[in-house]
Amino acid sequence: MDAKPARLSRTILTEIIFPSDTNYHGTLFGGRVMQFIDKVATIASMRHSRKAVVTASSDSLDFLAPVKLGEAIQLEAFVTWTHRSSMEVFVKVESENLFTGEKKMTATSYLTFVALDEHGQPSPVPLVIPETEEERRLFETAEARYEARKQRKADRKL
Repeated sequence: MDAKPARLSRTILTEIIFPSDTNYHGTLFGGRVMQFIDKVATIASMRHSRKAVVTASSDSLDFLAPVKLGEAIQLEAFVTWTHRSSMEVFVKVESENLFTGEKKMTATSYLTFVALDEHGQPSPVPLVIPETEEERRLFETAEARYEARKQRKADRKL
């Protein structure tokens, strides 16, 4: 199977935050952020594999700053690394005050997706070719995250 550049999976999702998206602090619900992250990461992994996918894990979600009512939220996702049928996806979340143009990094996350064949079984995926400095850095550190995921899963079975 041929390898693909990470840029081909790059996906951007932009939303405006309405009152129904916010908590009593006037900031975006964390669960809503998680929903946006899963959505954009699903699209990125499907673009890379060109197959149906399922979320296998959400390794981390670090909230760095709140997103306020009326701000825009932009999520960017791309496949950083692959194993046989799994894909690690990195998502960064940024908010923007639409009146001032001020932007903030608000969250980062790593998720793992598994590609499925027409029978719902794990299916091989292409390797990733990192091109930018960010892509190379994430690619080079991905195997350690993969091993940590495997160890965490093994520890739960004890």
